[in-house]
Amino acid sequence: MKVESIEFVKGVVDFDDLPKEGLPELALVGRSNVGKSTLINFLLGRRKPVARTSSTPGKTREINFFRINDRFFLVDLPGLGYAKAAKRQRQRWAELIERYLAEHAAPRCVLHLIDSRHPPTPIDTGLMDFMSQVAEVPYIVVLTKSDKISARQQTESLQRTVAALHAAGLDVPVILTSATAGEGRDELWQLLAEVGLPV
Repeated sequence: MKVESIEFVKGVVDFDDLPKEGLPELALVGRSNVGKSTLINFLLGRRKPVARTSSTPGKTREINFFRINDRFFLVDLPGLGYAKAAKRQRQRWAELIERYLAEHAAPRCVLHLIDSRHPPTPIDTGLMDFMSQVAEVPYIVVLTKSDKISARQQTESLQRTVAALHAAGLDVPVILTSATAGEGRDELWQLLAEVGLPV
């Protein structure tokens, strides 16, 4: 997909403040430090960061909306499981994310990011279980940082992720990506087009 315009619209901390423009939305969710900001910059093909990257987990503390090509929103959700945040804050983020995924009318697709180097964590499998109850929302699992593991380990990562999804009763696409190696970008945009995102 050719990205011609990117506009940061707003950061949201309350459900009632979510945009009501009716544009389709592509939401990215995953554990803190899974590479969400890096994937956003990679997807949009920007050398100058659109989303800030950091070695410090928990950088995103609100739901950030970026309008892409005036056709859809890319939605950066707060990282899940950030241990250094106060328990009350972590609970508030989780509740906001759950309401966004379950109740917000606009989401067209959810990308669930998992670090390919590690098995799905309890946070990841919990999100899979949750998404199995939101069946009308297209859902894709994205394995990040695949350049950091061997081809055999990539195969194992795919297999264990598919097994975790099947345990949750889900049969959804799983794709390996690497911003460093330039892997998976075109395949991911193709999947997004197939689920109806106006790319």
